[in-house]
Amino acid sequence: MINMNLNPTFKQLETELSKQNNPIALIQNPETIRLLTNFSTDPHERIVALVYSPNTTPLLFVPALEHQVAQKAEPDFIVKSYHDHEDGWKLLSDAIKDHFPSQSNFAVEKVDFSLFAAEQIQKHFKDVHFSVDLTPIVQQLRLVKDQEAVEKLVYSGTFADKAIEIGKNALKVGISEREVVAIIEFEMKKLGVSQMSFDTMVLFGDHAADPHGEPGDRTLKENEWVLFDLGTMVDGYASDITRTVFFGNRQEKNPRHKEIYDIVQKAHDTAITAVKPGMKASQIDKIARDIITEAGYGEYFIHRLGHGIGQSVHEFPSIMEGNDMELVEGMCFSVEPGVYISGDFGVRIEDCLAVTENGSKLFTKVKYDF
Repeated sequence: MINMNLNPTFKQLETELSKQNNPIALIQNPETIRLLTNFSTDPHERIVALVYSPNTTPLLFVPALEHQVAQKAEPDFIVKSYHDHEDGWKLLSDAIKDHFPSQSNFAVEKVDFSLFAAEQIQKHFKDVHFSVDLTPIVQQLRLVKDQEAVEKLVYSGTFADKAIEIGKNALKVGISEREVVAIIEFEMKKLGVSQMSFDTMVLFGDHAADPHGEPGDRTLKENEWVLFDLGTMVDGYASDITRTVFFGNRQEKNPRHKEIYDIVQKAHDTAITAVKPGMKASQIDKIARDIITEAGYGEYFIHRLGHGIGQSVHEFPSIMEGNDMELVEGMCFSVEPGVYISGDFGVRIEDCLAVTENGSKLFTKVKYDF
């Protein structure tokens, strides 16, 4: 490797590329670029790429308006840029030809490397092959977080907790789902959180029966359940939390709805308690799913138990049936069982955690139905 200050994850990438006969890694996913470097970008429709092969100097190819930011972020990298009126694909191809001795064997993240991008590269290189899929390699690089990353996830989680509290305090008869979302996101910005990790979800009553429902003009009534699903991006790391809370006189809770809520909470708590190194992802899913199924609501639990989390809100691995990956210390993921009965009622409870030596560490801690 060229002597420069590369982060440990980048060094792991070089090791993996060396095993694959040193292809040129052509990475366009901004999240992967952020994982491997100090450069963060949202290029929209413009071209951005990190190009690297073992024993070469990494190349960052960026829009001209981001050239200085990229060079400051990675002063030891070669940084090339292009203006909007120029042929970015030709200039990227020229830069690769100038800095990399062999240009026939490329490694890309096939899960998101577009056909258009492949065709553009093929226009400028003869006999090019996209022979190495970086997707599983990058998934493994994301899989285990170090102590610094876990601490950042915990910190991001504190803002998710605050957002839930803000949302709960905003509830009143007649307010709309969309208005509660606006209050939460405005107050987060006042706290310095410039970006949520995904679109904030606030759903009232029967609307919560749609797992990925969209907040609208539906207004809140007395004695209804409210589902909050939200997250924040803080210092480059995501948070994700779901709480289902009751608004109104607690004595007026529908007994069946309360029963379902308690079942989901039991599934959530029991699964989290079972998390430890050596357990399989599928086992954690089964623990939660069995509780809901044995209570008679299995057909209404219609998604995986959890997903990985880190610099992105949804990462590898999936905590689900069929995934027999063993949990190891430093893996971070969500636990979010739910029951959704169309037109009637929906409940989900979610927390994210890191696997520790003897169990797990939660990133979010705000209480449940408070």
